[in-house]
Amino acid sequence: MGVGKTTIGKEVAKQLNLSFIDIDHYIEARYHKSIRMLFEEKGEAKFREIENRVLHEVALFEDVVISTGGGTPCFFDNIEFMNRVGKTIYLMASPAALFTKLEKFIYSRPVLYGLSGEALLNFISDSLNMRQSFYMKAHIVFDVEGMNTKHDVQSLVDMLKLN
Repeated sequence: MGVGKTTIGKEVAKQLNLSFIDIDHYIEARYHKSIRMLFEEKGEAKFREIENRVLHEVALFEDVVISTGGGTPCFFDNIEFMNRVGKTIYLMASPAALFTKLEKFIYSRPVLYGLSGEALLNFISDSLNMRQSFYMKAHIVFDVEGMNTKHDVQSLVDMLKLN
C-alpha cells in the first residue's frame, strides 16, 4: 500500500505497449462502491473473496499489467496463482518511506482509518513484517525508494524483458 503500484504499473504497461488494470478500480466499477464501503459493508473476509474472484477473472486477459491491492498476495493461494499465470513484481519500500506517503491517506484507506504518527508507522511495519514472506515470492523484487521520475521505470521494464 502506498508504494506506487498503480502509477508504476501504468507506466510499465505504457512502455511495454500493454493494457493496465488496477484490481481495486475494477472491483469498484463492478460493485459501484468504493473499496472502503465494501470493507465496511461486507467485512474483510468477504472482500478478500471478491478480490480473489476478480484476480482469477482478470488473469484471463491477455497482454495486460495488473496492479493488485497490497493484501492480495497474502490470501488464499493468490501469490502462487499469480506466479503461475504471469510475472510478479514486488515493489519494495521501507516503512519510513511508506509512512511519508500514507500519512496523507489515513481517511481514504480502510485499514489506515484513524491511524497517525507512531501508530501508523507501527501498523506499516507490522503489516510489512506479516506480508513480507508472500511478497518475497515474487519473480522480481524492485526497490522503488530511489525512483523519482517515470524514466526510472525503464530499469524495471528492462528486468521484465530479461525474465
